[in-house]
Amino acid sequence: MPTAPACPQCTLENTYADGTNFVCADCGFEWPMAGGGTEEGALVVRDSNGNTLANGDTVVVIKDLKVKGSSIPLKQGTVIKNIRLVEDDAEHIEGNSDKIKGLVLKTCFLKKA
Repeated sequence: MPTAPACPQCTLENTYADGTNFVCADCGFEWPMAGGGTEEGALVVRDSNGNTLANGDTVVVIKDLKVKGSSIPLKQGTVIKNIRLVEDDAEHIEGNSDKIKGLVLKTCFLKKA
């Protein structure tokens, strides 16, 4: 168990570990533990199966989806090629299908192809 350092905000030593963060019991400030396994600021986007997605990947829609602003639904099995990750949002990607351009899709409805 890592030793909790002093709080960087109030400098008191009444801190504890909570998951991947340290918490100050006095002021309530939370900060990430050093060496948490990912780079600070790195956003990890995952599909419905837990696979990591990156810009340029190909994904498949896992269920029929209604598309706002279009009368054409996105059918299960539709392939979305060359996806783009949405900056600072791990739950959405951008992409184009053959029939509908400019889609923003939730990653919980996609799987990596």
